[in-house]
Amino acid sequence: MAIVVIRQDNKLDAWKNALIANAPETPVYSYLEEHPKEEITMACVWKQPAETLNLYPNLQCIASFGAGVDFIFKDQSVPGNIPITRVVDPVLASDMSEFVLASILGFFKNLNDYKTDQLNKIWAPQEYKRISDVTVGIMGMGALGEKLAEDLIRNRFKVIGWANSPKVIPGVDVYAGNNQKNKFLSRSNILVCLLPLTKETMGILNNKLFKELPKQSYVINVARGGHLVDEDLLEYVNNGHLAGAGLDVFHQEPLPVEHPFWNHPKIHITPHVASVSDIDSVIPQLLENYRRLKEGLPLMNEVSREKGY
Repeated sequence: MAIVVIRQDNKLDAWKNALIANAPETPVYSYLEEHPKEEITMACVWKQPAETLNLYPNLQCIASFGAGVDFIFKDQSVPGNIPITRVVDPVLASDMSEFVLASILGFFKNLNDYKTDQLNKIWAPQEYKRISDVTVGIMGMGALGEKLAEDLIRNRFKVIGWANSPKVIPGVDVYAGNNQKNKFLSRSNILVCLLPLTKETMGILNNKLFKELPKQSYVINVARGGHLVDEDLLEYVNNGHLAGAGLDVFHQEPLPVEHPFWNHPKIHITPHVASVSDIDSVIPQLLENYRRLKEGLPLMNEVSREKGY
C-alpha cells in the first residue's frame, strides 16, 4: 500500500514532504516521479490532470486536498467504484469566514471605492451601511456556511441560510429546497454563495436569481466560478438592481485579461484566496483515512457521488 500525491501547482513537493514527515513508514510518491503504480492505494489530489487516476489498478481512495471535489467529478476517467473524500477543516472554515466578513465590511464602508478615489486623488465621502441595516443570506449550510453564520451572528448580523434539505442552526432561519429559495432570496441584502458545485448548482447565480434579491443587494461568490453566469451579473449590476459583487472564483483562472470584471468599478475581484488548505491541519485527516483504509474501516468525510459533495 502506498500514497501518490497529484497536483499541478507549486505545492506538490510541500504536501508530499509533509506526508512523509508525519508518516515516515508510509511510502509516498509524487505522480511526476517514477513509482510503482500497482502499489498505490490512495491518491491525494488537487485538480489532477485528466486520465491520471485510471493509471492505478489497485486504487482504493481518492482524497481531495480541499473541501471541494468538483474537479474530481469533471474527470470522466475516474473509476466509479472508488470512494472519494474531502477535507472538513476548521482552519479552512475560519479563513473563509474571515474573508467573507472582510468583504462585507469593505462593501459596507465603501473601502473599495475609496481605494479607487485615492488612486485618482478624489476626496468624496459617501454614506455607509451599518450591520443593523441588512440581512446576510448564506447559500450552502455545510461546514463552511455554518462557521460563517456563527461568526456573523457573533458580530451582530442577522443571518439566514438556504440548504438543499432542512437544517436546525441556532440563530439562523434556514430555508430548504427550491420551494423556499425565493423567500430566502427576498430577505438577502448580502448574498454569499458557499454551495458545492454540482450539476444542480451550476449557473445558479443567474438573472432569475438576481431579480428575486432586494434592490441594491450585494453578491459574494467564494464557492466556484461555475456557480455564476457572468453576463447576468454584469446585466444586474449595470442596471442598478445589484449594488455590486465580490468575486474570488471564476470560470477560468487566472481571469483572462480581457474579461470585463477587471475594470468594472462595482465588481471587486480577488485571485481565489478566500481560504487555502492548511498543511498542518489537513495532513492528519489524510493520514487518518489512510490508516482506516488499511484497516478496512469507514472513511471520514466520504463524498456522495449521487449528490456530488
